[in-house]
Amino acid sequence: MLHKVALILGACGVALAQPVDLFLLIGQSNMAGRGVVEARDRVPITGVFSFNEELSWVPAVDPIHFDRPDRTGVGLGRSFASTLIEWKVSKTVGLIPAAFGGSALQEWVPGSLHYTKAVARVKAALAAAGPGARLRGILWHQGEADANEEERAVTYRIRFAKMIAALRKDLGAELVPVVVGQLGEFVVEKSYSQLARVNSELAVIPLHVPLSGFVSSQGLKDKGDQLHFNSAGLREFGRRYALAWLAIAEGTR
Repeated sequence: MLHKVALILGACGVALAQPVDLFLLIGQSNMAGRGVVEARDRVPITGVFSFNEELSWVPAVDPIHFDRPDRTGVGLGRSFASTLIEWKVSKTVGLIPAAFGGSALQEWVPGSLHYTKAVARVKAALAAAGPGARLRGILWHQGEADANEEERAVTYRIRFAKMIAALRKDLGAELVPVVVGQLGEFVVEKSYSQLARVNSELAVIPLHVPLSGFVSSQGLKDKGDQLHFNSAGLREFGRRYALAWLAIAEGTR
């Protein structure tokens, strides 16, 4: 278990906690979060930080993503982090939001804009957090944008495995756990004809990507648009991601 806390001195000489265990959040809109923000989502959680657009660590309050400012909302990041703190896995968790709504897997290959920005944000986040901080996991939720074309769907796990191998290498974190999530059961297959195939591909990621886990979205509800998880669903999804990550991380100790 990790119990380190990094400290820096604030402007008034007061010690301020900085995140030690950092997590990269990537994918499309359901990772960015589209849940309706409630008062509870604006209350900081002790020990939970997010790396903002200005490349600074701040208390994590939703929305933590900024991909589409007119649409961002509650995501799974805060509940993921709070679960790790509740289970005493860490005292300080840093979330690095880098997901982008509507993005396809092809838009995350090495050299692409989203991939390049994600790598740069992780490196900047590590530098800003200071000595002792390290990347502890990569959280991925994506697939709706690949669920309307058969060729994309049937090659999903192969393409994902190549992408994540390159990402781990570029981040100097070949053994960092990766967690992927099932697409919503509520997504209309009429609009996304390859939904079932993409979900099948996601489910077998752990068989093709070392140190990875798959999280079920069973029972989680949408926000009424048959595409995005609602706030309650995303909070529960974050908890499930945390438990999946913990199972992988504990196995590497």
